[in-house]
Amino acid sequence: MIGEPRTVLVTGGAGYIGSHACKALARAGYLPVAYDNLVHGHEWAVKWGPLERGDIADRARLDDVIRAHRPRAILHFAAYAYVGESMSDPGKYYRNNVAGSLTLIEAARDAGIDRFVFSSSCATYGHPNELPLREDAPQRPINPYGASKLMVERILADFEMAHGMRSIALRYFNAAGADHDSEIGEAHAPETHIIPLVLDAASGHRPQVTVFGTDYDTHDGTCIRDYIHVSDLADAHVKALQAIEAGSPSTAFNLGVGHGFSVRQIIDSAARVTGREIPVRWGARRPGDPAALIADASAARQALGWTPHVTDIDDIVRTAWNWRQRSPSAQN
Repeated sequence: MIGEPRTVLVTGGAGYIGSHACKALARAGYLPVAYDNLVHGHEWAVKWGPLERGDIADRARLDDVIRAHRPRAILHFAAYAYVGESMSDPGKYYRNNVAGSLTLIEAARDAGIDRFVFSSSCATYGHPNELPLREDAPQRPINPYGASKLMVERILADFEMAHGMRSIALRYFNAAGADHDSEIGEAHAPETHIIPLVLDAASGHRPQVTVFGTDYDTHDGTCIRDYIHVSDLADAHVKALQAIEAGSPSTAFNLGVGHGFSVRQIIDSAARVTGREIPVRWGARRPGDPAALIADASAARQALGWTPHVTDIDDIVRTAWNWRQRSPSAQN
């Protein structure tokens, strides 16, 4: 089952977080094999190992790729991740994120792969009772996207009971920023994340950025989120893989920096970093947006020896700005 070199199958490896994880894996001595259908991923983001084009729902293709590369573990990022779309088209999310993940997990089981790191989300918690959020907080997702992530966590737990498959689920908060070398970065179509939207407004690629809600119970009336740099997220996935390889029991960890920034603070940061005025439109709240989401990531720090290194919001925004300035791919 285990081949040489230390090969890891990375589903969604051509996507935003998956590609950063591939770079971190390569630096740690692994060979990442990116498995991606390129619906939202980009071929230019695959730089540290081979690209195998395929869908997680395609069992025959998965079997072929697993036979060809003989990975020792799977890092699973492939998923649809637009919360609003999940509300209007839940079937798409359950079919891909849940049924597709089940196909992948069954393929791993049948190939004897018993090490699995899963890209989960703070969306599994829903509206928090208290902040910061701990891993033992109630998981009550308020949209199909969060529900789909929670269901995969449950599937993995059941597969451990039945088949001995060990897994670590990483529930991260708001991924942000870009690779420090500007080799890869965030390029979604459509783009829904606040930092690239604000930077697009700063650079003139969109006329303005819309802020949804100015009357939340926060210090400035706008939503607060815990922004975790994408390279720190990637590092956590490598550490989770190493923990599984060292015999760690299955578990779940929050990933965040432990404090939040409001939408207004993100806009102010982008203005400082870019030296440009940010055109803003103030809009109404969106349904289902919690006022604040902040992680307690102390468990990951203690168990994995993981520490986020980029925690200043200007530093996070600056990496995203550098990427967008240097890389035409960021606009495509």
